[in-house]
Amino acid sequence: MEIWINPACSKCRSAIGLLEAEGADYTVRRYLEDVPGKDEIRAVLERLGLEPWDITRTQEAVAKELGMKEWARDAASRDRWIAALAEHPGLIQRPIITADDGTALVARTDEAVREALARKES
Repeated sequence: MEIWINPACSKCRSAIGLLEAEGADYTVRRYLEDVPGKDEIRAVLERLGLEPWDITRTQEAVAKELGMKEWARDAASRDRWIAALAEHPGLIQRPIITADDGTALVARTDEAVREALARKES
């Protein structure tokens, strides 16, 4: 499994701590440095079963500057959202764990991290 983190984020540090405590086999991706491209964001969204606006931190300053709260949330606008996430990775909600079964979760709670750990390849 892989976890996308911002080391400055307390939820990310908490998730890493739980993965460590559980002895999980995982890879850390500092997504602000190793920025995902549009195709990778699309793939993670598919694994999450979410839309780009569902994982966008709309309270961030850059989101406010872009006026993202007013952007349409429909299929025609999806690429615009994905492009913004690729250009401004700080807007991506964190942490995101790609689970071993091919799914992914936004792991902002201990319960979500435990759920990711429970998802094994079948």
